[in-house]
Amino acid sequence: MEWIDIHAHLNMLEEGVEAAIANAKAVGVKKIITIGTEPGDHPIVLEIARKYYPDVYCTLGVHPHDGKIYTEAAGKFIEDHVSEPCVVAVGEIGLDYYYDQSPRKEQQDAFRAQLEIAKRTKMPVEIHTRDAEEDTIEILKEFKGQVNGLIHCFTGTEWLAREALDVGFNISISGVVTFKNADSLRSTVKMLPLDRIHVETDSPFLAPIPMRGKKNTPAYVVHTAKFVAELKGISEEQLCEQTRINALKMFPKIKW
Repeated sequence: MEWIDIHAHLNMLEEGVEAAIANAKAVGVKKIITIGTEPGDHPIVLEIARKYYPDVYCTLGVHPHDGKIYTEAAGKFIEDHVSEPCVVAVGEIGLDYYYDQSPRKEQQDAFRAQLEIAKRTKMPVEIHTRDAEEDTIEILKEFKGQVNGLIHCFTGTEWLAREALDVGFNISISGVVTFKNADSLRSTVKMLPLDRIHVETDSPFLAPIPMRGKKNTPAYVVHTAKFVAELKGISEEQLCEQTRINALKMFPKIKW
């Protein structure tokens, strides 16, 4: 089986980029997408993707935590580089009202501005949303049929999942689905269409059971995948094949 981790932060891993890639390959994780979150890390994630392409790809975007520092210059950097072969999406972008590290208006403005970039450049997006379901969907509806992508590290309600699917977005599942208190999420995962689902680590965060307590790494996506396959009542091989198809459809620049 050959997996893809569609959302990781390679620049944040204590083990280092090369070790993380090697450890991932050793358990069948063939491709990794490393994520840009703010203007300061864009050159870093871009250089990682350039160096390890075509095994590693990246996204460029300003996370809602950093919405207050989104500028036209940051947007220009994203727009100027999304044409590179190793850049597969605009992200991670979105809204986060749980931490409110940036004022909500500035989060919303940055979110819309980056969706406009995705629309102009015909790039998919990776979206972060927490405690902001209604506003996230309201904004995505403004771009329905013009921008596609996925909700990464999905932890929301079934309502959010159904609304996201309705506006054409896919859903990505992280190790959170394995946590003891994630019954609601597991119920939602059971209803997701197989052709709209992805798996990810969001490493170094949210290591899945049985790796809880350790720093997450792309190699651990296989544990989440095993759990999701059991939830869906299918084999790991079937989930592996389907998530590969889904990823290549969502991120057509990926070379398999």
